[in-house]
Amino acid sequence: MMILPVLLGFFAGILTGIMGIGGGVVLVPMMVLILGVQQHLAQGISMMVIIPTVLVAIYKFHKSRLFEYRTAIFLAAGSMIGTMLSSNWVQQIDGAMLKRIFGILVIYSSIKMIFPTGKKP
Repeated sequence: MMILPVLLGFFAGILTGIMGIGGGVVLVPMMVLILGVQQHLAQGISMMVIIPTVLVAIYKFHKSRLFEYRTAIFLAAGSMIGTMLSSNWVQQIDGAMLKRIFGILVIYSSIKMIFPTGKKP
């Protein structure tokens, strides 16, 4: 019974490593649609899965000299503040609405990546 979550995690890890996407973009839909986990719970599990995934990624990117600590620290600081505020707020959102919000974000991000606009830096 535990083999399916391990296989889904493995698949999400491959996508994360290849494309640099957050595991939650893959893991949350997998947990909701395949494992039948509730949206709120799936998002919480995804946050926990990030910890070991990030540690492995930092190690690998550091070894390849593809890691900039200064930028990462500033992004992490802002992200931690945003997460503290939003993790309380998200509990007040209905699960069905949360699925829609999540889906819209993933679709919007996908469209922006497929059809980029503006100049590249």
